[in-house]
Amino acid sequence: MRVIAAAVIVAFLAGPAFAQQKPIPKYGEEDKEKTASEKNAEREADSAYKRSLRNIPEQKPVDPWGNVRSDNSQKPEAKAPAKKTKTGTTSN
Repeated sequence: MRVIAAAVIVAFLAGPAFAQQKPIPKYGEEDKEKTASEKNAEREADSAYKRSLRNIPEQKPVDPWGNVRSDNSQKPEAKAPAKKTKTGTTSN
């Protein structure tokens, strides 16, 4: 009896989940034509999206390490290469 009750509960819980899925089109099945109101809604959504993109201000480039290094610091000068001895190696 418990097994039957558990199966009924699972069936009641799974039914609404399957009802919420969109039907998957079969291979070779053509898409349904959109109605005029759907086309208008899609066109208005696209234009609203484009308008919202124009409202975003231009941003300057971000330097995440900008607060670590200072702008007026000077670069170290290049050192002269080490002199070679007669044997061709540098001394330790």
